[in-house]
Amino acid sequence: MAGGFVYNNRIYLKTGIRVVFGVIWLIDGTFKFLFNNPQTFTQMIQAGGAGQPAFFAPWFNFWFVTVSQSSQFWFYLIGVSETLLGLALIFGFMKKLAYSLGMLLSLLIWSVPEGFGGPYGPSSTDIGTGIMYAVVFVALILINAEFGPSRYALDTWIEKRIKWWHKIAEFGDYKAKAK
Repeated sequence: MAGGFVYNNRIYLKTGIRVVFGVIWLIDGTFKFLFNNPQTFTQMIQAGGAGQPAFFAPWFNFWFVTVSQSSQFWFYLIGVSETLLGLALIFGFMKKLAYSLGMLLSLLIWSVPEGFGGPYGPSSTDIGTGIMYAVVFVALILINAEFGPSRYALDTWIEKRIKWWHKIAEFGDYKAKAK
């Protein structure tokens, strides 16, 4: 077996990673609506800043004031964004845009309600999940750039019909054979 299991199954594995990550985001977005409301959303932002070093205070104050003024807007924006991101990952739709915006959303979640994973102290062992999600998006970008378009993605079907679609769908050589 030349190349080993991972190499021989890269077509399915790269799609599987994207789809599983999409299911995680879809669940997360759905849970926002099932178990939270705009008021608890504001409390999460306030909790993210609790116990943080003083130099972070302007950052958390900005977000607390911004979200408090229109908590329903931010609550639904984040929940709908997470749900749509999950669906985009599952179906392989607008991957370039989804990966990039997903990475930014992950960093925003990590830096505001997760409070950069803090507060940091002698017993701190967790840096938060948002940063790990951002790293997974970087990995998906690198996989897409290295191995080309996925055979099992809605983008691949659309690219055959709309020639410019690769601009919002693919990283790297979009003309590479779909693998």
